[in-house]
Amino acid sequence: MSVTLHTTSQPEPVAAPAARLALKIDGPSRGLLDGAWWPRSRDLLNELPALTDALDPLWGRITRIAVNPKYWPIIPRQVPVDGHIVKVGWFTPEIDPHKLLLLSYGTGRWDLLVIPPETGAEAAARLMAAASEYAGSPLTASELVAADDPRHTASATDTAPAPEEAWEYEGGASAMSAPPAQQSGPPSRASRLIIGM
Repeated sequence: MSVTLHTTSQPEPVAAPAARLALKIDGPSRGLLDGAWWPRSRDLLNELPALTDALDPLWGRITRIAVNPKYWPIIPRQVPVDGHIVKVGWFTPEIDPHKLLLLSYGTGRWDLLVIPPETGAEAAARLMAAASEYAGSPLTASELVAADDPRHTASATDTAPAPEEAWEYEGGASAMSAPPAQQSGPPSRASRLIIGM
């Protein structure tokens, strides 16, 4: 009689994907936002650990996060994150639905644009760039998303743009005659940090 032993190996844990972020890095924050975050889902329990892992070394340990519940189906009271707990709260009228407020005890407060997870890569890149400009966008988080939406929905449909729109988007007179953007930060350093893209 022979005996065959079948051993199964333990699957190796899979690391969570890095958070997709664009952050201002030069000097004090200007504008209404400190950058943008593009989560992969609307599950805060799964998304927040990767976000705080990326931000803790840059901004100090994140201890509290506040959101508007409009686009988050479940809001946990706390999220375990690499050796500590992050408390999560929600406020309906006080926080823009497309914004995430982060607090680091004794260090500061930051506001991030939350790009909807279903947003395409091109639109997300435009929103990340707008939210992390050195000079700061004068628009709120929801205004930035709404301002990008017509261009995003127009490119997603099969309708052809009007001749004037096509001319401008393809580098027509308006785009050609615009003066080059002046850099307001130091010319030798990048003013934006992009993570996970």
